[in-house]
Amino acid sequence: MDRLTTLAVAALSIALVSPTAAETAFKRTPAPKGAQVYFESPRNGATTGREVVVRAGLHVMGVAPAGEDVPNTGHHHLLIDTGIRNMNEPIPVGNQIVHFSNGETEIRINLTPGWHTLQLDFADASHRQFDPPVLSGKIRVRVVVHDQRK
Repeated sequence: MDRLTTLAVAALSIALVSPTAAETAFKRTPAPKGAQVYFESPRNGATTGREVVVRAGLHVMGVAPAGEDVPNTGHHHLLIDTGIRNMNEPIPVGNQIVHFSNGETEIRINLTPGWHTLQLDFADASHRQFDPPVLSGKIRVRVVVHDQRK
């Protein structure tokens, strides 16, 4: 083989075994075996006032603020009446997704009266899902606001 052919074959070989930019961009952080996130409060089926205290529990992993890339750590997100739409993209910011970006394990939120579905999500330093995802089961809470005009 001449030099040009050898270089072309080498370049093709590298291209075939190297991940593409898209594959690298979507590579998720591996979750440790047995990692779990769960609600300490509220409990499924709870009736509460407008202000709800959400306490997140975690098994096998540690908590760190968003942006701090420490092995086997991440931070919580609370999904309110929604779910994760794309497991390969960072978790978006919005009214229905509360980020615990400072490494909190407890927050207070205000909800409108009625039933709401809540789910905890635990993500890596870049707000991306672990592989496999670390999600709690969904719970439902009922918000009741008593009329104060008596």
